[in-house]
Amino acid sequence: MKKLYILAVISALFFVISCKQSYTVKYPVTRKVDTVNTYFGVKIHDPYRWLENDTSKETANWIQAQNSVTFDYLSKIPFREKIREQLTKIWNYPKLRVPFHEGPYYFFFKNDGLQNQYVLYFRKGLQGEPNILLDPNKLSTDGTIALSSVKVSHDGKFLAYSISHSGSDWNEVYIMEIETQKILPEHLQWVKFPGIAWKGDGFYYNRFPEPTHGGELSEKNANQTIWFHKVGTDQQADQLIYENRNFPLRRYRINITDDERFLILYESESTSGNALYYKDLKKKEIPFTAIIEGFDNEYSIIDNLDDKLLVVTNYLAPKKKLVLIDPMKPLPGNWKIIIPEREDVLQSVDIAGNKIISEYMQFAMSRAYVYDMNGKFLEEIHLPGLGTFSGFNGRKGDNIAFYGYSTFRYPTTVFKYEVTTNTSTVYTRPEIDFNPDLYEAKQVSYLTRDRTSITMFLVYKKGLKLNGQNPTLLYGYGGFNVNMTPVFNVSRTVFLENGGIYAVPNLRGGGEYGENWHKAGIKEKKQNVFDDFIAAAEYLISENYTSPAKLAILGGSNGGLLVGACMTQRPDLFKVAIPQVGLFDMLRYHKFTIGYSWKSDYGSSETMDGFNYLIKYSPLHNLKKGVNYPATLAFTADHDDRVVPAHTFKFMATLQEANNGQNPMLVRIEIKAGHGAGTPTSKQIEESTDLWSFVFFNLGMKLE
Repeated sequence: MKKLYILAVISALFFVISCKQSYTVKYPVTRKVDTVNTYFGVKIHDPYRWLENDTSKETANWIQAQNSVTFDYLSKIPFREKIREQLTKIWNYPKLRVPFHEGPYYFFFKNDGLQNQYVLYFRKGLQGEPNILLDPNKLSTDGTIALSSVKVSHDGKFLAYSISHSGSDWNEVYIMEIETQKILPEHLQWVKFPGIAWKGDGFYYNRFPEPTHGGELSEKNANQTIWFHKVGTDQQADQLIYENRNFPLRRYRINITDDERFLILYESESTSGNALYYKDLKKKEIPFTAIIEGFDNEYSIIDNLDDKLLVVTNYLAPKKKLVLIDPMKPLPGNWKIIIPEREDVLQSVDIAGNKIISEYMQFAMSRAYVYDMNGKFLEEIHLPGLGTFSGFNGRKGDNIAFYGYSTFRYPTTVFKYEVTTNTSTVYTRPEIDFNPDLYEAKQVSYLTRDRTSITMFLVYKKGLKLNGQNPTLLYGYGGFNVNMTPVFNVSRTVFLENGGIYAVPNLRGGGEYGENWHKAGIKEKKQNVFDDFIAAAEYLISENYTSPAKLAILGGSNGGLLVGACMTQRPDLFKVAIPQVGLFDMLRYHKFTIGYSWKSDYGSSETMDGFNYLIKYSPLHNLKKGVNYPATLAFTADHDDRVVPAHTFKFMATLQEANNGQNPMLVRIEIKAGHGAGTPTSKQIEESTDLWSFVFFNLGMKLE
């Protein structure tokens, strides 16, 4: 009996040792080159510059080798398949987006549960039988062709729609005759963010010149132009409406008022601030005329009221206001204030019936109010709890409108709204295998490094014990005026169900508290964002929610930069880091695709001041040899032409070389995918499976 016991102990020890050995990671050797750039007298080495060549065979081999290591590691996590099963089960519920109305039809997107792409339906009137108008799942066998945007002509006769391949921002535009569902022969190419605006039997849109062969996914996008396409003609016959050869890096967006009278042109140099031009289409001989020039403030036209334009702006109003501008007398002294700035942040304005519907953000949660067309307050739209109001779709002449509402604990419910009575009724409520009553969502506040008060949402199972041992995921963004508000994420449920805490701070750089809040986290003040995130982690630890050994951080795109900066500045504070499609080389980000348009938030290494503050936090340039970094799983994709994958490639090659601990440093490179938009459900489930498997395993979580 004693021998059997000793053998059992030896076997157990052998099993433990074998498991540890099976998780030892041997990274591919990444070739280094002697590439050096000098910035204002400072030499910066860039030994992995060759990984910026996304079409080379060597880069392809590197991707294959890295994926091989990563998937070998993930395949050995014992509960990976169980996580996949749980995610697939909970993902499988019908999802419907907010309907919209054009001509005699109502349109809506629906996913039956596990369809790779949402399907576009239409019905004649509210009581008509819904029918499929366009099913993008039939465009590819693997779901990697996605429907990027749709725009219906005002009479409901035509549908212009754009598709993207493998997650790229490049779009191709097609036209369908709605009544017959016949797809017309024309095919528009080299379009990004098309901004289609219908006028009669054609539409305005923007496009770029055709890129050089091989440069489609990385070449800088310059010389954007505006065109008019007439239905039934070839793209070569399109009419050039606007170009500006003097400023090739300026970006343009076109829109049109609901009555098709005023054509609106937005001009921008970056992601913040825009100039505003208009053209009265009743006076075709008059070119675009400036309403607002310069890029110091933001202006967004809601619609026209006869000869005047309703505009939301942050001019002398960091939390925004609604004004009426006579384009013939556009100076601010002539504006009429319809809704003045208030304490809460004005998020959006819509017109339904003959009323103004305004959405505000109060402590990063939605409130909605109704005004008459002169700006007189009428009533509040009573929203169900504390969450996020989204997608309000109504028309000037309609009494019926629709909107969506979600919280951290349940997915988007679509409401039908009657304008005259200010009543909302549930139109569709998802049935999902997740009980929201078992969970608590609350908002706390904490002080960051410079004593600024930051709010943060926490979501977890009721009955949580503050013992410092709870696995916690801290998610952040902190940039570009983007708001982190209560929304449901189906992938996150598996973490919550297994005892995890989900934490979302409202970092500076976002827009939750207005433009001043945004500006407090940009350029030379970008470090504020990282300090806010680090302080959120310290708060969670000091309040006994969790500990460094149980804390993971996650963020995507600008949030990937956030994760990269914080894991390099405070590697001791986190056990796991998940940067997704992030920016890591802040000295060269502006050299690829549309990266130059982010200078309003980041600044640029082309100036001495910009270089001096960027080099201090650029994740790639702040990795140090001999440091024990958190267990890292970086996500990127081969067709990401917004934040090019070279950021992740170079960062992870450097991290693998620098790390001096036992934590894994892995990169997962999705094939035939991009920055996130249009990712098929099957790939979303696969990515979520690997994300949570890595987090669970490295936080020592048990799968219930």
